[in-house]
Order: sequence, then C-alpha cells, then structure tokens
Amino acid sequence: MERLTLNADRCWFKSGDPAFDSYSLAPELSSFSGKPRFLLVPTGQPEARPLLVAEGTAGTGNVSVYGPLLSEEIGQRAESDIARWQSGSDDCVS
Repeated sequence: MERLTLNADRCWFKSGDPAFDSYSLAPELSSFSGKPRFLLVPTGQPEARPLLVAEGTAGTGNVSVYGPLLSEEIGQRAESDIARWQSGSDDCVS
C-alpha cells in the first residue's frame, strides 16, 4: 500500500494533474486493523467523508477500491491506475 500511495501522490497530485485538483490524498498506512489504506477527500476537508478508498489487507496483495467517486469518470481512472500499480507498474498515465 505504501508504493500505491506514493504513486497516487506522485501521479495525481505532485504532477499537477488537473483531474485531481478538487481532491486531497489522506494516507492511513499505519493501521492496527491490518487494513492500510489511502483516501481521496475534498481539498481542504481532511475530515470529510472519503470519496474514494483504496484499502489493502496486510500480508496479501489484495486491494479493494470503493467509494462514491467510482461512479464518476475520475473514479474509474483512479481504479484503473491503482490496478496498474498493483500489477507492478509505477507509470503515470493521464
């Protein structure tokens, strides 16, 4: 999950991708539940309800992606990016 989170930060936010201007990344990698994750939340609202969650299961390569953003084009792109990163690629595609 750390690599996926770093890729999301680099490809979506540090690159200045305008598709993600309205969102902020909220990593939650230290989890006692065994489910490290990162969230996309509205920019400037870190406590807001997450719009997208990418959640791993410790000790496995399984990653679940869910949230209301998936019903939008940007959510589908995010899901595709996460799947690509999960398969071993670190490429950014816009």
